[in-house]
Amino acid sequence: MNPVRAAKSALPAVAPLDRRYDTVRLVDEVQALRDRRWRAQRAYGQDGLAAEVELDWRILPLRSPNGDPGRTDPGGAGLDPYGDTPLLATTPYLAKVLASIPAPLRAVRLMSLGPGVRVHEHRDGKCGYPWGVLRLHVPIITNPGAELVIESQSYHWPAGQLWFGDFDRPHYVRNEGTEDRIHLVIDCLLTRRLLELFPSSYLDRLPWPDVLLATDPVPLSDADLAGLSCRFPVPAGFPEWAEEEQPGDAPDVPGRIDTDTGQPVLVLADRPAFKLVHLGRYEFRLEGWTEERTLLVDTTSPQPTVRFRVREGRLLTESVRPAVAARPALKGVTA
Repeated sequence: MNPVRAAKSALPAVAPLDRRYDTVRLVDEVQALRDRRWRAQRAYGQDGLAAEVELDWRILPLRSPNGDPGRTDPGGAGLDPYGDTPLLATTPYLAKVLASIPAPLRAVRLMSLGPGVRVHEHRDGKCGYPWGVLRLHVPIITNPGAELVIESQSYHWPAGQLWFGDFDRPHYVRNEGTEDRIHLVIDCLLTRRLLELFPSSYLDRLPWPDVLLATDPVPLSDADLAGLSCRFPVPAGFPEWAEEEQPGDAPDVPGRIDTDTGQPVLVLADRPAFKLVHLGRYEFRLEGWTEERTLLVDTTSPQPTVRFRVREGRLLTESVRPAVAARPALKGVTA
């Protein structure tokens, strides 16, 4: 086990955060949504959406990639930013709950687990402070038989409290009650203000060098954008933002940065793959993802390069590839 994961495993697996909500208002809004189409849970990976699960595990998305009401998955890196689904406009108190979270929000879902259902043990990979994203829960409708089990330790979370769970650890959920267990599940980037909601007993043990805090996007001028256009080989593992990555000896993928849409886009093998979010000094994260992986573009040096960076807490892996800057056509000259 690397030192980052070893330090994380020494922390409590769950923590109550400094936010409590009106359970009556939460339940009222959720009950009003009972007649909506709760879709089956679907995972999302590098190859897109997986098949629907066969369990009574149903989702209503409040935020999703591009605000798509059909996306029940947590999403990931890609071309679309996260946005509110139309459903959120019908739930003003849930919207108020989300506004109280002091961090940029990614996917937000109402997740319903039916009576007698147990979800298989799994890990939510790259979910935690070393990767810059947390998964939070607000139980809304629950019962004593609704339990979260992390590394064989059982927890029952009461309704109305905001909770953190380390879902990077092996875990499963079960509902041994007679009614649905419904939680509001919030994925968000990690900020210092969000950490201030944690108990002091948790923060006192937190290994701060391993905490990957979110950086606010930095705008680019038209001249900045024009200077970014270039082509370069991309390490095969870099675009693999999901848990499974390419082996280190896999061949590079041809890549380039296009800026025609006013936002830089990483194109892989002639296919637009990821919008790029500027963090400053020409370093970019992937749209929909965290600073767990970034690319640093230098097209002004005598030998232009792109640096591909992958982080896990304090650990940093960097690969450097040569770049060829695009040369804009001269005015009045045609090919």
